[in-house]
Amino acid sequence: MLPRLRILVFVFLLGVLSCSESEEPTSGPSNLYFPPISGNNWERLDPKELNWNLQELDKLDDLLEANGTRAFILLKKGKIVREVYFGRRIANNLPFDQNSQWYWASAGKTLTAFLIGMAQEEGKLLLTDPSTDYLGAGWTSMTREQEKKITIWHQLTMTTGLDDRVQDKDDFSPENLKYLAEPGSRWAYHNAPYTLLDKVLEGATGSNLNQYYRQKLGEKIGMTGTWQKLGYNNVFFSDARSMARFGLLVLAKGEWAGEKILRDEKYFREMVNSSQNLNEGYGYLWWLNKKSTFMVPYLQVRIPGSFAPNAPSDMICGLGKDGQYVCVVPSMDLVLVRLGTNPDDAAVPFTFLDDIWKTLRNIIPSS
Repeated sequence: MLPRLRILVFVFLLGVLSCSESEEPTSGPSNLYFPPISGNNWERLDPKELNWNLQELDKLDDLLEANGTRAFILLKKGKIVREVYFGRRIANNLPFDQNSQWYWASAGKTLTAFLIGMAQEEGKLLLTDPSTDYLGAGWTSMTREQEKKITIWHQLTMTTGLDDRVQDKDDFSPENLKYLAEPGSRWAYHNAPYTLLDKVLEGATGSNLNQYYRQKLGEKIGMTGTWQKLGYNNVFFSDARSMARFGLLVLAKGEWAGEKILRDEKYFREMVNSSQNLNEGYGYLWWLNKKSTFMVPYLQVRIPGSFAPNAPSDMICGLGKDGQYVCVVPSMDLVLVRLGTNPDDAAVPFTFLDDIWKTLRNIIPSS
């Protein structure tokens, strides 16, 4: 735990920074609808009333079903415009439906980013803290001096400098975490140091990951789901509506029905904007569309343009293996959720998301 004096100083400085912030406040749109915390009631909007092209909606369903989609939800101003389910559950071969659980894969990284912000807001940690403070000395195979240079911020931004050219990029055992570059000098999509953020959270808060998530986030917005251990990874599983609830929370900039879940506006802005100048398309574990360049996993190349050119420029996404998507579009008051099986062989399936938006452009007026 942090010393009491350090916590008080941090809280004081946070208040000073918030008061002196010259940018506009980040309070969420006042016209958003929020579903009740419990139960299945969720208000809907008729796409016909929104002047959406209903014929093209059928084409969208065909595209989704043909590419292994299990659940798809579109929210407009918090209300459900489209909610469809396809296929069958793996466990019991029953139809996939509103209550079916599915994995978020790396889209769950966005949940971790949100929880890190909440822990910092509570004074449990600082992004500038060396990761060693919570993971203990020797969590890598590097020297003590090299290891202490890696901070929580480096883990959040995928810039630890640890060698991602190893055979198993998920393996976070010390012998697999080796020095390659100075922290902050190289962006690499490396799961192992990201996964250790869970241990950072647990070390800082004194709670296990699922407990902290439920108390600080899940119970406050009616979101179900749990992290489950799969190999080295902690993978989040939930129903599609829980993913949509989280997207709505982010659309509302950390608010839920008038309650601030994440009060640290500065952290929220940093989370959903370019976190470093190496990969402009990456915030704090969120993917950012329509930047001048972006990088893809496992390649040290900056690609001109955006990862989803047919999508709105202000779209931010949690993107996971096999096409798990939670996307937020503030300019359109939209949240998009897709859960399902692999539409292609990409580590992060940008192309299928762009295909979805190519169809949505013909559905939503002025999209």
